[in-house]
Amino acid sequence: MSGNYIVVFKKDVSQDTIDKHANEINQNGGEVQSRFGVIKGFKAVIPDTYLTQLQSLQGGSEIDYIEPDGTVSTQ
Repeated sequence: MSGNYIVVFKKDVSQDTIDKHANEINQNGGEVQSRFGVIKGFKAVIPDTYLTQLQSLQGGSEIDYIEPDGTVSTQ
């Protein structure tokens, strides 16, 4: 099973590290759908098995946060 997520990396993470994770997602049955320009990160369909690996890096030296992609609205 997989889901749509936003993955945001820490400011000092290299583009090579971001590319490595994007490639691993694509190689493990997921799909990086778009990359962000202002913040370091991407939107992707991430298989549950790889999501667990990414979540283990959250809060460490690479990943700032991971959250489900969804619609945001204002009132």
